[in-house]
Amino acid sequence: MTTSSDEARSRSPRTPQRRFALVAAGLAAGLMVAMPSLASAEAAPAEPVCAAPPEGVRLHRPLPRFYKRWVDGGPLKIVALGSSSTFGLGASSPERSYPSRLEAELRRAAPGRSITVVNRGVNGNETRDEMLRFDRDVLAERPDLVIWQIGTNVLLAGHDMWSVFLDARAGIARLQAQGSDVLLMNMQYSPRVLARSNYEAMLDLIAVTGRETRVDVFDRFAVMKSWHRDRHYPFETFVTEDGLHMNDWSYGCVAHLLAGAILEARPHGRGPGPAAARDDAARAD
Repeated sequence: MTTSSDEARSRSPRTPQRRFALVAAGLAAGLMVAMPSLASAEAAPAEPVCAAPPEGVRLHRPLPRFYKRWVDGGPLKIVALGSSSTFGLGASSPERSYPSRLEAELRRAAPGRSITVVNRGVNGNETRDEMLRFDRDVLAERPDLVIWQIGTNVLLAGHDMWSVFLDARAGIARLQAQGSDVLLMNMQYSPRVLARSNYEAMLDLIAVTGRETRVDVFDRFAVMKSWHRDRHYPFETFVTEDGLHMNDWSYGCVAHLLAGAILEARPHGRGPGPAAARDDAARAD
């Protein structure tokens, strides 16, 4: 039975900010999908479920430019910068890389919108290499948001970790001066990363980089760790045979969780996050 409060809500006007919340809430709900109970700690479900603890993917800083563009309905451009796990090594096709899947997730949230995710991942790159192509591959795109995946190759090569902080800080300063939002992404949770005795030091350095530059870090490492430690998925569920790179399922799941986190990020005090207008438009009709 419909209550008077339900009817009042159905008659209330819906602003772009209110519409923003609808899809964001739907995507966020995917983070809290209940897992089936396991028969034993060793037994994994036949089909993995894309989920992560909500606190592990929640962004704490707003993405004001992205928010404004989303609410205003203008075209959106995101640049995904990084190395092989941005490029999509391990995926069955370029369309299965995380940037391609992220674009599909955001377009699904806002049908008809102009949303582009430009993949600027290059296999083997470290932050120093990325800074050499920064003007051409990133700044020239004039993106609304840059997602910068850092740390893995410097760790695996045993190179100076401090370069990651210095390069990222310099690049973020240039992006912020241009008006772009920035989001960092840390390393993947995988056997080859875990084999490095100093992987925790790199995680700490990336977290410090985020704090010092006032940008969030999407904690990919914690997300993937939750699959293995909490959901009891074996590594082969989400890592390829090389023990490092992700596969179609894990790229797609990271993209789904990342889309939900981005759509929930908004300037403080500005009301609900940027949900797509599709459901609202249908209700208005």
